[in-house]
Amino acid sequence: MSFDYLIIGAGSAGCVLANRLSKNPNNNVCLLEAGPTDDSLLVKIPAGIIALMRSNKRNWRYYTTEQEALNQRKIYIPRGKTLGGSSSVNAMIYTRGHQWDYDHWESLGNKGWGWDEVLPVFKRSQNQERGGDDYHGVGGPLNVADLRYRHPVSEAFVQACVDAGLPYSEDFNGANQEGVGMYQVTQKGGERFGVARAYLHEALERPNLTVITEARVQRLLLDGKTVLGAEYLHQGKLQTVHAGETLLSGGAINSPQVLLLSGIGPKAELERHGITQQHDLPGVGENLQEHPDVLLVHKSRQKGSLNLSPAALPTQLKALYQFFANRTGALTSNAAEAGGFIKSRPEEKIPDLQLHLTAALLDNHGLNLPFAMGWGFSTHVCVLRPKSRGRIGLNSANPNHDPLIDPRLLSHPDDMATMLRGVKLMRKVILESDSLAPMLGKEIFPGPKVQSDDELLAFLREKADNIYHPVGSCKMGIDDMAVVEPQGLKVHGLNGLRVIDASIMPTLIGGNTNAPTVMIAEKAADAILAGR
Repeated sequence: MSFDYLIIGAGSAGCVLANRLSKNPNNNVCLLEAGPTDDSLLVKIPAGIIALMRSNKRNWRYYTTEQEALNQRKIYIPRGKTLGGSSSVNAMIYTRGHQWDYDHWESLGNKGWGWDEVLPVFKRSQNQERGGDDYHGVGGPLNVADLRYRHPVSEAFVQACVDAGLPYSEDFNGANQEGVGMYQVTQKGGERFGVARAYLHEALERPNLTVITEARVQRLLLDGKTVLGAEYLHQGKLQTVHAGETLLSGGAINSPQVLLLSGIGPKAELERHGITQQHDLPGVGENLQEHPDVLLVHKSRQKGSLNLSPAALPTQLKALYQFFANRTGALTSNAAEAGGFIKSRPEEKIPDLQLHLTAALLDNHGLNLPFAMGWGFSTHVCVLRPKSRGRIGLNSANPNHDPLIDPRLLSHPDDMATMLRGVKLMRKVILESDSLAPMLGKEIFPGPKVQSDDELLAFLREKADNIYHPVGSCKMGIDDMAVVEPQGLKVHGLNGLRVIDASIMPTLIGGNTNAPTVMIAEKAADAILAGR
């Protein structure tokens, strides 16, 4: 098979590219996705995120290497493996990060990626149900809505934060990010509206777009310094596809893996696995960043939170009826309704912490099911701009083996110090709140016996985790460790290859990464269509 464009990965970036490039009937486009279609009811139901966290079919279910700063624990890394990628399995939160993040990218040599340049792209890609203004667009593919359901503990949490002196925010994507409130979500009519539904579904009937699911790319095809396409495994058979240009959109974990398997990257890493180096790019797989996160967990004295025990059956039956009757009720919840962006100390110029509130008892990403059998709520505390840097490598030369993932979470002392400040701040807010008092039960994590800084640091080493925002492993830039150039995200030193996904972020933005990934793909599509 031969195409004008080959897109590897039908995640958030790949779906955008497939739509935008195939709009021109003269472009012949092929999209390869390792996972199945997104036709599962669990994808459509927002609360299906709880089951998708455990899915083997639509979730890569990765694990990190042993994390030195976290008591040698291996950390679970869920990633979407279906049309829409992680936008089909995530919590649907629509945030863009802070204006400073994009101006910082530009200051690193990435011309055209400052806030003034990316804001119009965010607006163009969006359909804000509240209406358009200086910061929001209407008529774009990605629908952004207010939640149809708000759990009482979510609203009590927001009020508790405001009572403690934290600012309130009605819009985290407006003029001022700082504050606490309810998140907006990528939903439409009470259903998940991920990037596949927003961009790809309307393009599926186009005769110039070929979509192949359950096709796992093995390697890129190179002729000298030119990429000609890719080899992939489909239904047990190796297939090849050729293209005038190959767009790698596998995400911050899979994109560097594909490059390394193809002999593109640092020589030492390739030699370890017997792979002949085709192109020397020392930055491939380096610069990996992830938001470290920890849970403060409390039992509730009131029934009604998300609960997996038989005692919750009447509530669950009611939720099922409400969803299927009129797309309302608890099943439209994104399981992280409330939160915000706050400062761990007054001298911070911009928020350095993000909060998410879940009306359920959570431990280990909800994989610890016995723990979730009671009534309670869990508060995520996340460090927004970690200084820790990790890497993506190979565990073997077998393309069907999981890659090596080592984010080195909380390895930088400043990250641990910020997390400690955040835990102490939010613990005080929760325990001293009049708004939460009627429902506040026993503190499970960190636990009443954990009081001193040393005890809290030990708690962090035992319980800190990630919140599913890996970026940076194929960063854009002009320095020696950059993998792609800023203008069109072409891979340095190669012809016919671009990397377009969250892996190109030079630094992690201060917020959830789905909307920024859509923006990246939109900008890249502009460059491709303009011949840049």
